[in-house]
Amino acid sequence: MRILWSILLLGASNTFMTTAWYYHLKKTSWGLLAAIGISWLIALPEYCLQVPANRLGHVNHGGPLSAPQLKIIQEAITLVVFAAFSTFVLGERPRWNDWLGFALVFAGVVVSVFGGRLAQGAPS
Repeated sequence: MRILWSILLLGASNTFMTTAWYYHLKKTSWGLLAAIGISWLIALPEYCLQVPANRLGHVNHGGPLSAPQLKIIQEAITLVVFAAFSTFVLGERPRWNDWLGFALVFAGVVVSVFGGRLAQGAPS
């Protein structure tokens, strides 16, 4: 259950961060300082979600994941959130090579999270 909450919080935090990082691209009327200030305000809730997500999921706080595993999962969630944001908010659909890059990151998630268990089950 902790891993599910961790993933849900990571998804929510990534939604705020993706908005903070990329929404200003759509707002061409915003000056650079306005874009920076507004982006920081949008990013603040991201930290309020990211920290509990990592603490819930990390082994030092009763979770099942190491810090590298949390990071690679967070990167995969970021790509899902970004692909949706790019398509529906910015109107920019990822190209085939972008999807391939995303798939390689997801392969990294499988290796990171399940690789140790897969190696243990492999014959020597």
